[in-house]
Amino acid sequence: MSDAKLYLIPSPMGDSNPKTIFPEYNWKIISNIKYFVVENIRTARRFLKLMDKSIIIDDLHFEILDKRTKFEEYSNFLEPIKKGFDVGVISEAGCPGVADPGADIVKMAHEKNIDVVPLVGPSSILMALMASGMNGQNFAFKGYLPVDNHEKIKQLKNDEIRSKKENQTQIYIETPYRNLQLLKSITESLKASTRLCIATDISLETEYIKTKTIKEWSKKAPNINKRPTIFLFHA
Repeated sequence: MSDAKLYLIPSPMGDSNPKTIFPEYNWKIISNIKYFVVENIRTARRFLKLMDKSIIIDDLHFEILDKRTKFEEYSNFLEPIKKGFDVGVISEAGCPGVADPGADIVKMAHEKNIDVVPLVGPSSILMALMASGMNGQNFAFKGYLPVDNHEKIKQLKNDEIRSKKENQTQIYIETPYRNLQLLKSITESLKASTRLCIATDISLETEYIKTKTIKEWSKKAPNINKRPTIFLFHA
């Protein structure tokens, strides 16, 4: 059995210096990997070059893993490990496997008895929870809400009931261009006393994290259009 491993490599969530976010240990690991599974080759190449300018990009091998990748292709991505070469999985932003297609290749690695090593890096979900002032011992990450407004409001109200009953923080993400629509749905459907945290551009120079009641947010909405945002609420 090969000693090679599958490394899960977090990436920056925007235009920030990787060396201010990631420990030196990550750089050393990444510099020795020649095979990568990535969401976007262009941004992965740019990230790797920022991490280590001595890396020769043309010597590296990239496979694309996104929503269009077929499950039967995953096994090929892990082939280098059988030959003794480590493989790195790089998310488009944040941590592989968390709200990210990388989870499927990690599942297959475990089935093939391959060691999986997560590297330290930013997770916008956990960083938002840390900074929200909400319950960090009982929380639920719900991902994307339904696009249909009726279904969206129905889920928000059900989640608000659960939040109050179980003392549970509710966490959502949204496609940046739909941020304002989601914020409108939240402020119009939840109770005035429910606390909402809006966490935008986490780890970037433009980072914005504020927790207020729904009543307070209804008076003035922040400029979060087309900016990566995490929404958290606690009833």
